[in-house]
Amino acid sequence: MDDYIINVGKIEEWQMIKDIPSLDELFQRAKRVLVGGGTVALVREQRDGTSYRFEEFTNLDDFETYKRNVYKYLVE
Repeated sequence: MDDYIINVGKIEEWQMIKDIPSLDELFQRAKRVLVGGGTVALVREQRDGTSYRFEEFTNLDDFETYKRNVYKYLVE
C-alpha cells in the first residue's frame, strides 16, 4: 500500500481557521491507510518548493496521539 502524505502546513492552516470538518476528513483517510497496513507520513514544504518528511506513523496508537495533539486547542 502507498504512503499517505500529510502536509502539516495544511493542518496548521485548518487549525488557525478552526476548520474541524477538513481535519476530520484528513484524519479519517489517514486512519484507513494505517488500518490497511500503510504508512502515514508528515511532510513540511519549504519556501523554495522542496519538502521533507519529518515523521512517519505505522501504527494507530502513535497516530492517535498525534491527532489528539492537533485537536487539543480546537475543541472547547
